[in-house]
Amino acid sequence: MTPPVTPDQIRSHTLRNDAVQVTLLSLGCAVQRWQVAGTDVTLGYADPAEYIRNAPYLGVIVGRVANRISNARFTLDGETYLLPANLPPHCLHGGSPGFSHRLWELEPVSQTEARFTLVSEDGDQGFPGTARAEVRITLDGYALRYDMRVATDRPTPINLAQHLYFNLMGTGSVMDHSLQVAAAQYLPVDGTNTPTGEILPVDGTRYDYRTTRSLTDADPQRIGCDASVVLDSGAGPAATLSAPNGMGLRLWTDRPTLQIYTTPWLSPQGAALPGQTHEPMTAICLEAQDHADAMTHGFPSVLHGPETPYRQLTTIEIAPRG
Repeated sequence: MTPPVTPDQIRSHTLRNDAVQVTLLSLGCAVQRWQVAGTDVTLGYADPAEYIRNAPYLGVIVGRVANRISNARFTLDGETYLLPANLPPHCLHGGSPGFSHRLWELEPVSQTEARFTLVSEDGDQGFPGTARAEVRITLDGYALRYDMRVATDRPTPINLAQHLYFNLMGTGSVMDHSLQVAAAQYLPVDGTNTPTGEILPVDGTRYDYRTTRSLTDADPQRIGCDASVVLDSGAGPAATLSAPNGMGLRLWTDRPTLQIYTTPWLSPQGAALPGQTHEPMTAICLEAQDHADAMTHGFPSVLHGPETPYRQLTTIEIAPRG
């Protein structure tokens, strides 16, 4: 059983250059604070100890398996594995505690790079096999690059995702942000927000961001979005986001889907960074990952073993647009 984390165990390292400062935590491999030209562009907690609870998964790496696994179980090679139903009746973000709430080993490589490692033992949260995870986070100009790798000693599902909450204005609602996503299809969900197994066109839905539109235009009733879109192939950014203050975000990834979450259920859980409020629609998450609930449906496999290690490359650039 994983022992509880205490505040004195949490380490931090700040990446910095002339324009950008990013504070990282060993707990959850979290981005606590990301500032561009003095503006906070992600939500965070003022006190690192708040990340011990962190119910909204602010800024962390989620895993072993991001998103939902329906009915908190899956079958592999004829054996059924039971997982924690931490979002009843489903397993969310790898169980409790998943990678998001674990202490990682933090190695400050340089002023612009940090390396995190974590060992998840066989049977952790019900998953088979030992998984050895490594995340390198590198600051390059205005861009933050995630290089995430997992080596396993037997076949097991792996699907990591960064869970940053973006607000390019630094505070207030994000419904005036404009989003473009290179995705013509999405994964419909049931009443518990779990994929049905279908893949449908985004045409006529509030998930259609093939051309740039404001979040308000896409969702005038403010229902909120928490859905996976299937990314088109291509060399350009998978997503772009812009705010009225001229700040812009571009995201590149080698993952096939992007979870778009406009935080309709966000609520205050702890003391926020100065000037921030953690309320519905005050951030947007853009979570690059593999197909959600792939172990249940006929989606591309998320199984990785000794001969097929996991790797994800995702780069997020946030910069003033001149």
